[in-house]
Amino acid sequence: MPVAVVTDSAAALPADVARDRSISVVPMWLTFDGTAVREGDVSLADMLTHPDVKTAGPSPGEFAEVVEDQMTADGVVVLTIASEMSSTHEAAVLGAEAAGGNVRVVDTRTAAGAEALVVLAAADAAARGASIDEVVAAAERAIPEMRLVATLPSLEHLVRGGRVPNIAGWAGNVLGIAPLFEFRNGRARPLRPALGTEVAYDRIISRWRRDRVPGAALHVAALHANAAIDAQRLLDRVRETTEPEIAFVGQFGNVMVAHTGPGLVGLAWRWVVPEPGSD
Repeated sequence: MPVAVVTDSAAALPADVARDRSISVVPMWLTFDGTAVREGDVSLADMLTHPDVKTAGPSPGEFAEVVEDQMTADGVVVLTIASEMSSTHEAAVLGAEAAGGNVRVVDTRTAAGAEALVVLAAADAAARGASIDEVVAAAERAIPEMRLVATLPSLEHLVRGGRVPNIAGWAGNVLGIAPLFEFRNGRARPLRPALGTEVAYDRIISRWRRDRVPGAALHVAALHANAAIDAQRLLDRVRETTEPEIAFVGQFGNVMVAHTGPGLVGLAWRWVVPEPGSD
């Protein structure tokens, strides 16, 4: 059997895509009112009514259980959200050690749609019958090629989480500024803010166009936090000039929404240059 591929739900990988590629997804956790629940077991509306919600990654035991269940003769590759963002990567390493066997853990250095595209690179290699080393190499090639640019309609949740000063959140809301950021190498880097969300969407598309690689295939994900229509519009704009080889809309899980708030919209993409000798 081919190498099995496992990831965490921070990848925002659509359920049908995960199922079609035989990818196992380990869920993140939310805690509110003293009760811990898997993020898929609570609605977004309920989660947003609890400002004191806390989030957590899967435990080592959960990773160990999935690895043991998915273990094949060729092994298992686990791909996680950036270690700088979450303890999930450490939990995956500990879980892999507890499970034993031929298992490797990869830090994707990113999250959401970009993490999902790295996972798909690994899953595609596994589906072609690649060895575990080759599956890991496919993921590691994809990681530095990933780009993720997104915008938020409000800084409210980032202010609440202490990620930006309160005065910045107030000014942004009053002035109608839409923050823009790029996520790369495990960290979010602020970009020049836009005057409104539509201008922010234009800037995201502009950055994607500037990044084009002639002769390369496009792998792209439109990512969102409870803003599916806007994410689909962004993906449609991409398709006006380029038909992607891989494309999907990825909804943030509730754990990610707890940190960003609803309304985040962005693009994650990778231009894949054909390897010498490939068809």
